[in-house]
Amino acid sequence: MAVITAPDKTPATSTARRRRRTVPTLLLNLVALIAGVAVWGIAAATHLADVPGPPAVAARAWEMLGDGTLADDTLASLRRVFLGFALGTLLAVPVGFLMGWYPLARGLLEPYVQFFRTVPPLAIIPLAIVLMGIGETPKVFVIFLAAFLSGVVAAFQGVVGVDGTLVNAARVLGAPDRVIFLKVVVPAATPFLLVGMRIGLGASWATVVAAELIAADKGLGYEMMHAQTYYDLPTIFVGLITIGVIGLAMDRLLLRAERHLTAWQERR
Repeated sequence: MAVITAPDKTPATSTARRRRRTVPTLLLNLVALIAGVAVWGIAAATHLADVPGPPAVAARAWEMLGDGTLADDTLASLRRVFLGFALGTLLAVPVGFLMGWYPLARGLLEPYVQFFRTVPPLAIIPLAIVLMGIGETPKVFVIFLAAFLSGVVAAFQGVVGVDGTLVNAARVLGAPDRVIFLKVVVPAATPFLLVGMRIGLGASWATVVAAELIAADKGLGYEMMHAQTYYDLPTIFVGLITIGVIGLAMDRLLLRAERHLTAWQERR
């Protein structure tokens, strides 16, 4: 009589099989990039869309790199984004934690936070320019506002979403509120805060470009607006690609930091 053996279903075997079946993410990203550039090139070559092809955009980018225009504009935009994003995040963390931990602070601050969340930062730009002039202050302020609103909501949700069982267990063991907050609440809220930072970073880039479109003499948004006047599509594409690449790189750095700081979490 033939003996039928059950397939090996040990955890090690299952993990090995799953690894063999998984396509590397980097490879998928590379395939998607090549496919996207190919579609773009075909659309430009066949005039399916009135856009410059990859060679024309690459030539314009090389020209802008050679005369220093792209570097100067990129540094100007980066300076505004970093300053506004850093200030917004630094203020959002304590405000969000206070709102989540103390009901009194939540009652006093939440109406204002929710109100300004419904007002897009882009709508604040005209008022900021009128009140603060056309210098760097209004641009940094609207970026600060975009980053702050994303960060404060994320920090607040992180605190109120902490498992009450953990807090009660710490209290039973005799831990004071300060220790509970630092050792239980802050680590549990960190993933929410990092997600809020990633959202705030995207909002910061969108806001700085809009601010530079309205009133600026340097920056990626200004360069794109200037190119629009002369129907200079390659320059517009260079600005769009530069913003996308820098934004993606910054988001990947935040994602890496998130994985490092939340390595204790169970992942799917």
